[in-house]
Amino acid sequence: MQFEPMMAEMRRLALQAGEKIMEIYGAEDFDVRSKSDSSPVTEADEAADALISAGLRAAFPEIPLVTEEQSATHGQSVGTFLIVDPLDGTKEFVQRRGDFTVNIAYVVDGVPVLGVVYAPAKGRLFYTLPEGGAVEEKGPSAKRRARPLRSA
Repeated sequence: MQFEPMMAEMRRLALQAGEKIMEIYGAEDFDVRSKSDSSPVTEADEAADALISAGLRAAFPEIPLVTEEQSATHGQSVGTFLIVDPLDGTKEFVQRRGDFTVNIAYVVDGVPVLGVVYAPAKGRLFYTLPEGGAVEEKGPSAKRRARPLRSA
C-alpha cells in the first residue's frame, strides 16, 4: 500500500466531514437519538460517517472498513483495516462545547500505521507521516499552516 495517496484521501475526507459536522453544529437545532448502548448519536455522526465511508470504500475497496456508526462492520475478523469514528465526542457536540473530533486510521496487522484526527470546531488537524512523526495544521482551510510535531 502506498501511504501518501491513502493519507491524502483520509485527510481530504476528514476535512469534508468536518465541514458537514460544522454545518449541523451551527444549526439552531439538530436531531439527537440514543444508540442501543444508550450513547447519543446525531445527524452529524451519520452524515460524517456516510461521507467518510463512501469515500474510503471508493478509494480503497479491497481494505475492510470498521466504523462506529455501522454495527454490521464490528464483527469482522481482520487484522488490516480502516477504522473510523466520524464524530468522537458526540456528548460534547450535543452540548456545543467544541471538543469533538473526526478520526480515521489505517491498521496493519493490528497496529495503527496512519491516522488523521481533525477537530473542526478548533480548526486543528493532526496526521501521521509515512516515514514517522506527525504534522499539525491550524487555521481556516484556505490559510492552513502546517508544522511538524516532535515526540516528547
